[in-house]
Order: sequence, then C-alpha cells, then structure tokens
Amino acid sequence: MSRQDPVRPVSAARRLQGWLFEPVPVARVAVLRLLVFAFVVVDVLLLHTSGWYHGWADPVWYEPLLLGTALHLPAATVVLVQVLKWGCVAAALAAMTGRAPRLLGWTVAVAWTWYQYVAFSYGKVDHDRADFVVALALLPTVGLAHLSDRRRSEAAGFALRAVQLAAVATYFLSAWAKVRFGGWEWVNSATMVRAVVRRGTPMAQWLLEVPWTLHWFQWVLFTAELTSPVIFLLSERWRRRVVAAWFVFHAMTYAAITIAFWPHLVMMLAFLPLERYAASLRARVGDLWRGRLPARPVGDRS
Repeated sequence: MSRQDPVRPVSAARRLQGWLFEPVPVARVAVLRLLVFAFVVVDVLLLHTSGWYHGWADPVWYEPLLLGTALHLPAATVVLVQVLKWGCVAAALAAMTGRAPRLLGWTVAVAWTWYQYVAFSYGKVDHDRADFVVALALLPTVGLAHLSDRRRSEAAGFALRAVQLAAVATYFLSAWAKVRFGGWEWVNSATMVRAVVRRGTPMAQWLLEVPWTLHWFQWVLFTAELTSPVIFLLSERWRRRVVAAWFVFHAMTYAAITIAFWPHLVMMLAFLPLERYAASLRARVGDLWRGRLPARPVGDRS
C-alpha cells in the first residue's frame, strides 16, 4: 500500500494569485466592454465636454499634470482636441463591434485619457475617472470576446478584478482624503449644508430646515466609503445588493446636488454577472420578436 502524500497548506501568495486570476466567463468582459465603449461616446459628446474648447485657450493657462510632465505632452490646440474628440468617438464605435479588440481598445484608451488630460490641465481633476482609465487599459488584454462566449478565462478574471479594485479604491481613498485634508471635522462640519446651498435642487432645499439630516448623512457616507472593501468578502447575492445600494445613493446625490460620478458607476457593473443579464435580455427580445412574426399556414412551403 502506497503512502499518501500529506496535504500541503496553500501559501498566502497562491491564494492571492488564485483570487486575482479567478477565471470568469469571457462573455462578462464582452458585455462590460460594450458598455464601456458606449459610455465613451456618450461621455465625450454629452457629459464631459470641457476638453474641446481648451484648444482655443491661451497656452499660458496650461499647467501640465504628472502625466503630461512625464510624457512631455504639449498644450492643447484646436486640431489636437478635435482629433482626440472625434477619433475617440470613431474608435469607440468601431470597438463596439468586437473586432480588433486590442488595437481598437487601446486606441480608445489613449484618445480618451488624453482628452481627459486636456480638460484637467486647465482646472480641477475629477477623481471619478481614474478607475475608468484602468478599465480602458486592461479590458482589451482579454482579446476576442463574444456576448455568448461560455469560456472561463484567467485573463478575463484579472481584468475584472483590477477594475473592481480600482472602483473600490475610489471610495476608500475618498474617505481617506476627507480625513487627510479636512480632518475629522469634515464629518462634523457643514460640508453637505454648503453643497446644498451652492447647488442644491428644489428636492434638497428642505433639508436646510433640518440640518441634522445632512450631518447624519455625512457620517453615513464616510462610513460606507471607509468600509467599501468589505464587498470582496460578500456572496454574489449581497454584492448585487451593495451595488444596487450605491446606485441608489448616487441617484439621490444627483437629485439633490446634481453631482454624478458617471464613469465610476459603469465600473461598479464589474461586480455583477453581466453575461446572465445579457443572455436573459437576448432571450426576452427573441421571444418578443418570434411572438410578433405571423404564423405560417400549414402546408405553405413558400
């Protein structure tokens, strides 16, 4: 009788590697890439449009960020911003077809990131777009991916995990920045009151009459951001609930002070089983289409 080999404990490094490269359906990446590229078109044309008019700005106002200093990026010109804007839109539309995923995907990544850089080199930097850059850079690495692709891939798992980490880091580092730059008084001050006074909608103005609600909301927000990494410890069902809760929070924020972190919301979708939703949607559309087709008479072979 042969002696059985003792069970060797799995090292922490192996566990981390297995967690980072956990295989996931390739179709999930295909759906997320489609949503990402669709958002790029909407973002450039409708949401974040400040980049294009900086082409007419005097170069004296250009203040290179770290990226521009490292890559020696020039100040914006009219030709540059138009090329970036429309090149980004064209590449995103082409990438939505699923063809040449790496070439077109990285073209979108470079054009969109540069276009955002132009916008931020003449004013404030929006922190909600950092995780979107991660998605644009890593999702193309998966290669060809179809909406009905049932394969499971470690490359797809790593790309999605990196997007998830970047999305959660946006929340967690936001809480850290509040304490680092504003101190604990950020939570106990009138930060939300000031936001409502400056840009509050009629739906939020009544909150000024009961300011304790805004003070309470600051603590809820800070606690939610600080504990955001807990989502990685939850089951899939609870992850869906947490993502839904964050979407509700952002909807309430937009309704109250018209601030929305659009690209970040797209990245939170990386926590969801998107391929199942896409398959269900295709099935429903197929059922509706077949239900509308006229029934062929018996014996009709035309």
